[in-house]
Amino acid sequence: MKTEQELTEFYERLKNELIETSLFPTRYLYKFVIPTDEAKLNQLKEVFKNTDAEITTRPSSNDKYTGVSVSLMVKTPDEVIAYYKEAGKVKGILSL
Repeated sequence: MKTEQELTEFYERLKNELIETSLFPTRYLYKFVIPTDEAKLNQLKEVFKNTDAEITTRPSSNDKYTGVSVSLMVKTPDEVIAYYKEAGKVKGILSL
């Protein structure tokens, strides 16, 4: 598990990379892996509720994990990061 400082540094690097490589607004593709659990999937879907997000899921070969792709129109790098932070509250989630 990352420390608060490591997370802050990670999000700062991500923001700088997004500024350098993307033109906003843009459609951003989030990719996550979560333990296969309907409650966790629903919690993740709640993060993107009331948006135009297109959410697709795919189970792993042993059905232990579920890959989740979320395509969403975002206006700024800060908005991208805000969704990552909210999604990070789902227990066991991995952001790719």
